[in-house]
Amino acid sequence: MSNCCKKTERNDEEKKQLLSRINRISGQVNGIKKMIEEDDYCNDILIQIVAAEKSLKSLANIMFENHIYRCISNDIEKGNVEVIDELISLFKRFND
Repeated sequence: MSNCCKKTERNDEEKKQLLSRINRISGQVNGIKKMIEEDDYCNDILIQIVAAEKSLKSLANIMFENHIYRCISNDIEKGNVEVIDELISLFKRFND
């Protein structure tokens, strides 16, 4: 099932919170890039990479939870049980 045309409406506060997290992650990644450009010590760069990974995982957890509570539950309430297959596929991908 293709999701090319599906949309999730988010309120302004939710968008603000998600975009704030994305901006922080972007800052972390740019910091890592600068560390590489400046020949910083590998250990220090690796620590920052792990921190960025944790930030991304935290964002993914928030998105995953919101998806279940909003999108999946709405689709099930409307009788679209095929969305359970989407959730199972997403869960498998999420836990790889």
